[in-house]
Amino acid sequence: MLGNLWAPLLAITLLCLPSCAQDPSNPSPSRLVVNAPSHVLPPINTTGAKWNNFLRETAGPLTLGAGVFNATFSQATNTDPKYGTNATAFAQRLGASLADIGTQNFFGDFVVASVFHEDPRYHRIGPGRSLLYRIGYAVSRAVVIRKDTGMGNTFNLDNVVGSAMSTGFSNIYYPPASRTLQANLSHYWIDVADNGFVNLAPEFWPDFRDKFFRRHHRAADSANAK
Repeated sequence: MLGNLWAPLLAITLLCLPSCAQDPSNPSPSRLVVNAPSHVLPPINTTGAKWNNFLRETAGPLTLGAGVFNATFSQATNTDPKYGTNATAFAQRLGASLADIGTQNFFGDFVVASVFHEDPRYHRIGPGRSLLYRIGYAVSRAVVIRKDTGMGNTFNLDNVVGSAMSTGFSNIYYPPASRTLQANLSHYWIDVADNGFVNLAPEFWPDFRDKFFRRHHRAADSANAK
């Protein structure tokens, strides 16, 4: 099952670059926000704030990009949802992928997070810790989440329960071959695990950006100054 995780991880890594490069002094409420380690994100402890977070996260360009990527990967490998391999099947896969993303955000980051007072955003730990510690921290967020009071952690019902609700809802539009018990369990556990692995992108992208892009800009500025 874990072998399937590289696809969504690559998608998020590539697609989150613009949002990950934002100014940490003006953070977006998205779960992919990359805050400076010393910067404390403002609370998101009201239903209205979580609704706005859901809307911004779902209506952004990342949703379309991730939907296209997932549909293309599913079409190329003929994996769930098994609509087939023709042009009509690709359109169906794209619609299903966008619906999956939207329902995961709605059920997890809005409904469950509101009921259980959880903060659906990813809070980056940043440099200062070992590589293995940071990887473990990012992946562990699949089952650990911050309380929306900003004080302490709790079990990540946003992901665990929200993914279950989204998986169940997908049976409305998935084809019969992808609505079996085995298929549902596979979808569910992959969704839960994905939530942890995709956190590697916002955790480490700023390090990559600072090391390579800023070095390139400094070299270009020095060359232009001569």
